[in-house]
Amino acid sequence: MDRADTIVVGLGGAGASAAFHLARRGRSVLGLERFGPTHEQGSSHGRSRIYRTAYFEGAAYVPLVQRAQVLWRELQSESRAPILRPTGGLVLGTPESPSVAGALRVAKACRLEHELLDAEEVGRRYPQFRLASGEVAVWDPNAGALFPENCVRAHADGARAAGAALRYDEPLVSWSASSDGVEVRTARALYRAAHLVLSVGAWTRETVTDLRLPLEIERQFMLWFPPTDPATARPERMPVFLWDRGPEEHTYGLPDFGDGVKLGTWSGRISTSPGAVDRTFTAAEAEPVRRFVAERLRGVRSTETDHTSCLYTNTPDHHFVLGRHPRHDRVVVVSACSGHGFKFTSVIGEVVDRLVGGEDPGFDLSLFDPGRFEDPAGQSPAGADGRSPR
Repeated sequence: MDRADTIVVGLGGAGASAAFHLARRGRSVLGLERFGPTHEQGSSHGRSRIYRTAYFEGAAYVPLVQRAQVLWRELQSESRAPILRPTGGLVLGTPESPSVAGALRVAKACRLEHELLDAEEVGRRYPQFRLASGEVAVWDPNAGALFPENCVRAHADGARAAGAALRYDEPLVSWSASSDGVEVRTARALYRAAHLVLSVGAWTRETVTDLRLPLEIERQFMLWFPPTDPATARPERMPVFLWDRGPEEHTYGLPDFGDGVKLGTWSGRISTSPGAVDRTFTAAEAEPVRRFVAERLRGVRSTETDHTSCLYTNTPDHHFVLGRHPRHDRVVVVSACSGHGFKFTSVIGEVVDRLVGGEDPGFDLSLFDPGRFEDPAGQSPAGADGRSPR
C-alpha cells in the first residue's frame, strides 16, 4: 500500500486506537511505527494503568473519560485478553491538596458518584493505607485499571481485521502536506495519502517542527513490590490510588495483578528529546518509593522486585495536544498527554476519525488546540516551564 486514505504515524495507545476507528469506518489506513508492537520505549506500556472519572485535572475531561470507558468495555467484549478491571479508586491527601480538592470539585460539578472519606473510614474499609492526621480521601467507585499492552494490541488487531496495513520497525523520516494531500517518507518508502495523523508521543516536538511545541520529556519509573499478605493486595480488596503529599510527593499505585503492587512517583529527570533521556535506574531514585511503602502501606514489602521506565511528554499547561494542525487542514496532531492520557486513548481514536472525516468531534477540544502555544505573530515559546502534576 503506497497510497491510502489516511496514514497514521505512531502506533502506541492513541495511534493504534486511531487506526482502529478509522479502519472500522471503512477508510484505507496505513499505520507506521518506528519500533515493534507494544514496545517499552514510549508511553503506552507498564502492564497496568489507572482510569478514573473524578478527574481533578478539570471537568472538561469528564465527558471524554466517560465515553472512553464505554469504548473500553466494547473493546473488552471483542478481546480475548483483559482490557480493564474495575477496582474503585482513592485520591488521598489533605482536604486542601490540589488533587483531593480538584477531584471533589469535579465530582460535585459533574454529579459523579463519589464519597469523601475521613482517615478513620479509609482505615476501616482499606486497612492497607496509613493516612496521616488530617488526611482524607475521595472515593471514585467508577475507577479501575487498564492493561495497556493488551489495549494497544487489541486496537491494532481490530484495525488489521478491518483492513488496515500496519508496518512496524519503519521510522518516519519526513512528512509534508498540501491542499491536495500528504506525503510521508520513511526509511523504506514514500507514501501518499489524503490525510495524516501524527501520534508519535515523545517524538512530537521533533516531528511537528513547524509548531515548535514547547514540550518537555520527563522520564518516570514504575516499580513493583511484593505483598506480604497477597489477599489484601488483590484488586478485590485494594483499589487504585493517587496520593498527593505535596508538590514533589505524588505517588500512584495499583493492586497486585500478578506481578506485585505497582507504584510510581515523579523522578524530575527532564530532557527535550526522547533520545536524550537517561533511563538508568538507581537505588537513590528508588529510595523515596521504598520509604513510602514502609511508611504508608501495610502488607507490602518495601523492596521492589521489578521496575521499568516510561516517558511523560509534558505541555506547559499539562493538557493534551489534540486537533488539526493550524496550518495543514489534512493533518491531525495527537500527543503530549502529560502523564495522564492513556485512559483516554480509546475515545481519542474515535475523535481522530471524526476530525479526519470533517465531522463534529463530539467534544469541545479547545483546551487541546495544537496551535494554542503560538503567539499572535505565529511564533512558539522555546521551552516548557511546568511539570506534570500526576
